[in-house]
Amino acid sequence: MPFKSKAQRRKFAELLVEGKIEPETFEEWNRSTGKKVLPERVHPLEGSKTRVRKTTRTRPRRTNRTKKK
Repeated sequence: MPFKSKAQRRKFAELLVEGKIEPETFEEWNRSTGKKVLPERVHPLEGSKTRVRKTTRTRPRRTNRTKKK
């Protein structure tokens, strides 16, 4: 079964170092993944979305210097 993300690959490497999975298991997954370019995460973390500010003005604000008399 191939890795789905870079985060998953890091987690399996951590489990390998801790001795919780066999080296053969890690190598099998690594081989089946190949040289694919993996996303950082399959599902983005909650709360990490960037806010997009919407502008409602169509013309720039007038300041005291540019105010018409």
